[in-house]
Amino acid sequence: MTVSGRITRKNPVPSDIEIAQAATMQPIQAIAEKAGILEDELELYGRYKAKIDYMAVLERLKDKPDGKIIDVTAITPTPLGEGKTVTAIGLAESMNAIGIDTMLALREPSLGPVFGIKGGAAGGGYSQLIPMEDLNLHFTGDIHAVGVANNLLAAMVDSHLMHGNELEIDPLTISWRRCVDLNDRSMREIVNGLGGRLNGIPRQTGYDITVASEVMAILGLATSLKDLRERLGRITFGYNTSGKPLTADDIGAGGAMTVLLKDAIKPNLMQTLEGNAALVHAGPFANIAQGNNSIIADKVAMKLSEYVVTESGFAADMGAEKFMDLICRYGGFAPSAVVITSTLRALKMHGGLPVDPELLKAENNEALEKGCENLAKQIENMKYFGVPVVVTINRFAFDRDSEVEIVRKAAVEAGAEDAVPISVHALGGDGGQEAAEVVKAAADKGGEFKFLYPLEASIKEKIETIATKIYGADGVDYLPEAEAKIKLFTEQGLDKLPLCMAKTHLSLSHDPTLKGRPRGFRVPIRDIRPATGAGYLYPLLGEMRTMPGLAKRPAAVDVDIDVETGRIIGLF
Repeated sequence: MTVSGRITRKNPVPSDIEIAQAATMQPIQAIAEKAGILEDELELYGRYKAKIDYMAVLERLKDKPDGKIIDVTAITPTPLGEGKTVTAIGLAESMNAIGIDTMLALREPSLGPVFGIKGGAAGGGYSQLIPMEDLNLHFTGDIHAVGVANNLLAAMVDSHLMHGNELEIDPLTISWRRCVDLNDRSMREIVNGLGGRLNGIPRQTGYDITVASEVMAILGLATSLKDLRERLGRITFGYNTSGKPLTADDIGAGGAMTVLLKDAIKPNLMQTLEGNAALVHAGPFANIAQGNNSIIADKVAMKLSEYVVTESGFAADMGAEKFMDLICRYGGFAPSAVVITSTLRALKMHGGLPVDPELLKAENNEALEKGCENLAKQIENMKYFGVPVVVTINRFAFDRDSEVEIVRKAAVEAGAEDAVPISVHALGGDGGQEAAEVVKAAADKGGEFKFLYPLEASIKEKIETIATKIYGADGVDYLPEAEAKIKLFTEQGLDKLPLCMAKTHLSLSHDPTLKGRPRGFRVPIRDIRPATGAGYLYPLLGEMRTMPGLAKRPAAVDVDIDVETGRIIGLF
């Protein structure tokens, strides 16, 4: 048993919720004061979380130099998880523990994964945000606000069709779908308007999960309330019978949608187990949308601290590529370093071993070395952007020093600054201090940041650059629908927008069954859709779902409440 600050660490490590509920939390005002946020810049949501008046903070600190931003990403995910959020939180804890002024900026969790199979987004073990129950369950209502704004536009479109259709909307072109923040596969495709004239005009449509909504993408990319209003207003929901795109402002929805998001645009303040500040804001998925927290939260954190640790969803070919080409492009900043997290067991899986926890514990250097090809490719991907890379290895008790050395050697040969084992899940800020020093040195070294492609490149040139460089494909094949969209969007002047590729997160390729570092494949582009409010086009690679489904035994089965105390149980 070890003690650090207000935390009594136990061995073996208890469940995440047991650790969180045993922690002594500070009033959020104390966390804000420590982070340099003034009392009148806070809007309290209970005792332990608050929203921040970001405009006041940015105005007050406009002459202060920005802190260095460090992006945490990962190798290609495996079913056992690599601990990316654990790494991000633990790295920030470790940096603060050795006197490096550091702030976290993370995404908000969706209820879909919370009640599905992935779990929450508060970290784990002794590398957590608290109160973790609040964060994982409703939080400050931002995701609900996104869902209502999304569905308001959908309702107004259907109502417009019913009441005469003055805009001459072509119902077959309506691409705007409703959303709900749960995994619900039965809602993927529906027919609405059934039951008679008073219920509207029947048409085929469907539901997406809320965090896949373009409204969520917009919340993450907006830089101000004015920018949010403009982006919402230019959402394309369909076309009229003459082929003209129709927007949220055309139907009169943009203003009301912005009103619904007037509080959601403000970043949320939380605390770590060790009493450090964390900004938590927005939650777009990384396999569909940009997969990063908000630009506003990043900008605020960069003014409040010397170093900012942020996290990109899924692997370096997914959220991190989008961080570079979308977040940095629209945010007007550049990362100083990238951290790629990994585990030895995940690398062994990429080397060909099955999902067998006992087998993955055993020494198998051949599988480990083969799996390091995935790590090497993800390092290569980040080096394309001219940024120094550090690899961290979330270490388990059964991992061997010789195995760590195999990964370290492979990482350095691929161009990483170093590969460092961390034990932040078990030890919090005491378990990642060597990595903290290495990451700080990498961030101080910096690099020559550059985008992967220029905006002036054609749509196909951008797609092929990402597919061949980042995924390692031999080439790209375009299905007829994609070819038609490329022609249409080029004619409409949308070809100068950046891209947000929608593909599986389970492989460097479009095929989730291809592990490690796939070679000899071509990427099929099924369709390309406009996200004119968010400010990007998103090609669909292979088979992509915007509404997940529940497993046979979802995590929701284990969640309950102690009716005597009101304490939540079974939440991780």
